[in-house]
Amino acid sequence: MSSRPSPKRDAGADALASRLAQTADAIETLLDTLLGDTPRDGEIARPARLLAAMRHGALGGGKRLRPFLTVETARLFGVAPEPALRAGAAVELVHCYSLVHDDLPAMDDDDTRRGRPTVHKAYDEASAILAGDTLLTLAFEVLADPATHPSGEIRAALVLALAQASGLGGMAGGQMLDLAAEGRFGTEGPAALSEAQIRQLQAMKTGALLAASVGMGAVLGGASPAQRAALGAYGRALGAAFQVADDILDVEASAEQLGKATAKDQDKGKGTLVQALGLDAAKRERDGLSAAAVAALAGFGPEADGLRAAARFAAERKS
Repeated sequence: MSSRPSPKRDAGADALASRLAQTADAIETLLDTLLGDTPRDGEIARPARLLAAMRHGALGGGKRLRPFLTVETARLFGVAPEPALRAGAAVELVHCYSLVHDDLPAMDDDDTRRGRPTVHKAYDEASAILAGDTLLTLAFEVLADPATHPSGEIRAALVLALAQASGLGGMAGGQMLDLAAEGRFGTEGPAALSEAQIRQLQAMKTGALLAASVGMGAVLGGASPAQRAALGAYGRALGAAFQVADDILDVEASAEQLGKATAKDQDKGKGTLVQALGLDAAKRERDGLSAAAVAALAGFGPEADGLRAAARFAAERKS
């Protein structure tokens, strides 16, 4: 029996690639504008070195999956492109800040990101710290700006969703759990995490921001409680699938494929579902989570096909 993908699946993958590229281009253009040389109202000046480090960390790379999820979710409800792109850009700014800081010597100590020198290598550690800080604060400036949405209530809801996903109970908290599991704060070495602890860590460190990307699109669209619940289930399952896929790629992919060092999790003794379940079971988990994400969208019609394709992409990606 042939293992060749069906034409329908090829067409779906091609459509996703096209829409991802379109969104990535639009986000790149918007980020380029937001990170321009000219000071905005309320600013005194834009220091050149800080701005250059921010641009290095935010422009010219990445699939822009998170803003794609925001844009595609907002599209379900007929939201105009500009508010969705601005909300998506805010999510991407937070994501880029997290990468800049994760790469620092005090964190993951990486030399390359997206096939280029990391910000602290291209510039220096102090510039990288400030670049990450400023990308983070710019994200909330974008959301608070009336240009994102005329309703202050909607803007506040967007700020709340992104802050919760990126802060103490989300991404930053997950990073702290990850560092603690490595044995950073004691002398006993890496901790042996239970499967439940690994799932919690990953839901915070990676899943929360991906789920918020979907949730923010729902906020913009004025989704009903039932629609928000379905989209929340989708976002959580997709986020979990994405992280398991990351764990698998860390074992199976090359540094050239990923644009960064591989096998780091194993070297540092990090707890992953590959270690907890085994590689084959982790692949089944990844695929099951992707299927669960697709199933959560059962109440939506063909207008949600972009989100369905994104759930499959999260499991099938090679980088």
